[in-house]
Order: sequence, then structure tokens, then C-alpha cells
Amino acid sequence: MSRSWLTRLDDALRPEAPAERLAAVRLLTGAFALVYLLARAPAFVSLGRLPASQFAPIGVVRALSAPLPFGLVVAQTLATIALAVPFTLGLRFAVTGPLFAAALLWITTYRSAFGMIFHTENLLVLHVVALAFTDAVAAWSLDAKRAPAPAEPARRFGAALSTLTALTTFAYALAGVAKLRVSGLDWATGEALRNHIAHDNLRKALLGDPHSPIGGWLVQFGALFPPLAALTFVVELAAPIALLNRKFGQIWALAAWGFHAGVLLTMWIFFPYPLSGVALASLFEPERWLAPIARRLRLAPLARPAAP
Repeated sequence: MSRSWLTRLDDALRPEAPAERLAAVRLLTGAFALVYLLARAPAFVSLGRLPASQFAPIGVVRALSAPLPFGLVVAQTLATIALAVPFTLGLRFAVTGPLFAAALLWITTYRSAFGMIFHTENLLVLHVVALAFTDAVAAWSLDAKRAPAPAEPARRFGAALSTLTALTTFAYALAGVAKLRVSGLDWATGEALRNHIAHDNLRKALLGDPHSPIGGWLVQFGALFPPLAALTFVVELAAPIALLNRKFGQIWALAAWGFHAGVLLTMWIFFPYPLSGVALASLFEPERWLAPIARRLRLAPLARPAAP
């Protein structure tokens, strides 16, 4: 008798996976967050000098009735950067994981409370929050050095990876739904996409901002845009299927990366997290090439324990 569809669904959403795979995703996500915070530190600190009239609290920052003093803004920036290190290396993760997730959520939301919402940071924050409450330090962590890595793959690691994939794919699906709500199926004709690229580049050129000469040149070729618009719909709306089929998921991830590369080339809009590939790592096997780095950092055991 064939397995029921519920069993197959459970196998798809909670596959067995090695501890090293989830640990590799933690290392990549934490390292990206650390580099991102260091690069954006001046922007985060500069919020302390903005006028109170620009402060429009959203999300968790609604707890504030006024912006923070400059000293506290500097302190929260430095604290978040500092917490990224033990999160990445897996040190006292039961405490530092949730603390870093809370700090990153706070600091990015605070940045978006001054008139411009930086939605490019949302997926990174969601991934950090999700990882903070998983067993992402069972291998390749300073915590794991006190105990050997699990000898066999386990469903809890696969379920955690599926959670990260779900957050990624549903974020793309919501973007597709938003396009449907704004433009309807007319988006698939390509005209809305063509106009958007033309308007974005013209506005940036008039303001003296960096823009894409490639995008401005391409808008003259109207026949290119219907297939590009249709592909955008497929990449976004079909994204959740990646949860159910590993091969499709990897093909989708490559298409999603190509989508962001296309956005960069045609509109000079940079989405660093997906373009780095880290946002899509849960769909692949990053432990295969990250193992030498983990050993160099003395995070990986030299060998697995023998099976009893």
C-alpha cells in the first residue's frame, strides 16, 4: 500500500537532514548579519541625530513615544553587532541566539521608524529569529565542542531548514500577491514592468542618483517585457512549491537569484541578502563546502563518534 499523502507531506516538510547543514546555514546567516551590521553601522548611528519630527514608530518600536537619545542609539548598534558574534559561532546560543534576534528586530525596526521602511532587511530578520529557536548549534559551534555532533541525520534539523525555506518562499509569494492586487493580471502583459523600469531609472537620473543604463536602454524593446513579467509571476507565486520538492526548490532558488540579478542590472536596486545566496542556503547543501572553514574555526569535530 502506498503511503498516504499526509505521510508524504510530512516527509517533505520534515525531512531528515544532518546537523551540519543547519549549522552551516547558521554560520552563513550570522556572518552575513555581522557584515551587514558593520557596513550599515554609520546609518544606524546617524538615526540618533535625526529630528524628532521624523520619528514615526512602527512594529515593536511603537513602545516608544519619542526617539532615543544619541547615546542609546550608539549603544544599541554596538550591542547588536556584539551579539552577532556569539550567534554566528554558537556560543551560549540558548541565551545569545534569542538576544541577537530581539536586538536585530529592534534595531532594524527602529531604522524603519524614520520615514522609510527598509523591507530588504525583513527576510534576514525573520531567518535570524527562526534560527534562534532551533537546534542550530548541535554541530559546528562552540557549544557543540562540549558534546559530539549527532551521528545520524534527524527530522528536527530538516524541519528547521523547512521553516527557513517557508519564510523565504512565502515572502516571495506575498510579493506576487501584492502585484496582483495593484496591477491584476495586466502585469503579465509586461507594460507595467516596462513602465516601472523606465520611471525608476528616469527619476534616479534626474535626481543625480546611481541608475542603470542597461534598464534605460532595454525599455525600447517592448517584446522583451511580457516574458520577463510572466517569469516574475512564476518565481514569486510558485515559490511555496519549493517546500514540497527539493529539486524544484533548487531550480526555483536559482531563478530567484537570477530575478534579483536582473533587478540590479535593470534598476540598480540591490537586495544584498538574496544576491549573496545566503537567503537561499536552506535549499541547498552548504555544509559540503563550508566544512573546511568550520574546521579552521575549530567549530567542527575531527570525526563523528562511531555508531553503537
